[in-house]
Amino acid sequence: MTILEGVDNEATKAVIALDERYVAHNYSPLPVVAASAEGAWITDVAGRRYLDCLAAYSAVNFGHRNPEIVAAAHAQLDALTLVSRAFHSDRLAPFCQALAELCGKDMVLPMNSGAEAVESGIKVARKWGTDVKGVPEGNIVVARNNFHGRTTTIISFSDDETARRGFGPYTPGFRPVPFGDAAAAADAVDERTVAILIEPIQGEAGIIVPPDDYLPRLRELCNQRNVLLIADEIQAGLARTGRTFACEHWGVVPDVYLLGKALGGGVVPLSAVVADSDVLGVLHPSEHGSTFGGNPLAAAVGSTVVSMLRRGEYQKRSTELGRHLHNRLRGLIGHGVVAVRGLGLWAGVDIDPALGTGKHLSMRLAERGVLVKDTQGATLRFAPPLVVTAEEIDWAVDQFADALADSRP
Repeated sequence: MTILEGVDNEATKAVIALDERYVAHNYSPLPVVAASAEGAWITDVAGRRYLDCLAAYSAVNFGHRNPEIVAAAHAQLDALTLVSRAFHSDRLAPFCQALAELCGKDMVLPMNSGAEAVESGIKVARKWGTDVKGVPEGNIVVARNNFHGRTTTIISFSDDETARRGFGPYTPGFRPVPFGDAAAAADAVDERTVAILIEPIQGEAGIIVPPDDYLPRLRELCNQRNVLLIADEIQAGLARTGRTFACEHWGVVPDVYLLGKALGGGVVPLSAVVADSDVLGVLHPSEHGSTFGGNPLAAAVGSTVVSMLRRGEYQKRSTELGRHLHNRLRGLIGHGVVAVRGLGLWAGVDIDPALGTGKHLSMRLAERGVLVKDTQGATLRFAPPLVVTAEEIDWAVDQFADALADSRP
């Protein structure tokens, strides 16, 4: 069956056919063609509305076309968009100050994509190892089933064979250990280890929440062994789980935050490495860079996002509405759902394999006007924008219950 089979709208068919012809096939999207969006809702080229329960993998935490963020972008478009880092701009330093203060750190390295933030964090850790710890070419401990991006270096320590196969040779210097196993991490750390890099909650793996002692034990380990703790909060952070940073659930402050996705407000790519000056201070001119990193447009949007996060309203919404979402989803266990995991407005839902794959259920939900995406074969991720309402959550879960019932053999 091709992607166009079952699509009954000619406008949708035309766009997807053009996509298939000219766009590299590195994604397998659902047959929905978005044309506009507002808040938690997307409208396709045929005029049909869908409740967005993916939020662009947390990039649209504050809703589609959030008025506050869009206004900041419009104002900056009328003033200045790009000068590169060859010159100063009036927007970059205020943004970096605001973000550093939000994180309780000294300095910010602005980049664009999440993968760039991870790559930059790896470079910083290795340079810190060379200049401060005195271990050139130090190793980094990572978690199995991680997802930090798909660059050549990042796939070198990925377990995802689809992302790895055919892209070697791979970058050495990484030591994978099971996620959630602090003892295994301790065993992997040696005198040449410079960092432990983890997602506080694993996203692509299926919204996997670690044991409560995991992050505190990693923090203690890093303190004892003079190793940097790097937290990839690109999907989990910025209010998605009910806290500004997911690490806060366990009272842990990492040495390095990796941020992205929602930092750009769903408007522009914006990511960052945030750390104290004894870590980021190891970088000197020409050792790292990005033409668009920290551009005035992104900085203006990022400053607005930080200001919104400081108010706490989105963290509160995620906590309260997340509790409601998880309660409703857990009510489906035994009725086509096997397990529900997550925190805040972020849930991984394991489907009974007898009902079909996660992709199958994603398609069935799209037909009912709810957009989610599958991962790991039989898991659906629910991560609506934080502006979603309780009534919209109820409607989405009701549609999910109907899709499960219709999928029973």
